[in-house]
Amino acid sequence: MTVTTYRIKQLGIESVGKFFAVFGLVWGFFVGLIFAINIPSMGAGMGVAPAGFFGGLVLLGIMILIGGIMGFIGGAIVAIVYNLVLGATGGIEMDLEVKA
Repeated sequence: MTVTTYRIKQLGIESVGKFFAVFGLVWGFFVGLIFAINIPSMGAGMGVAPAGFFGGLVLLGIMILIGGIMGFIGGAIVAIVYNLVLGATGGIEMDLEVKA
């Protein structure tokens, strides 16, 4: 197998943002799920179980949305910082094998 060295010279801000947004959506789902499970029990303790249930579902949706947005923003910031630091470091080198 042949080994070829490549250098990452620049990251696309939008593409890295979208990549991180997917992770944010998944993170938001799991965090929102924890809230959605716990909020109804708090509502039941206060005697308003239906409001707690719907509040949990709304919070699940909000957490998914916030996770996606913050993931995109975080990914864009990572790409911008990488592109700025690139001038001082020269990029990231990767050795890739060509599979026959």
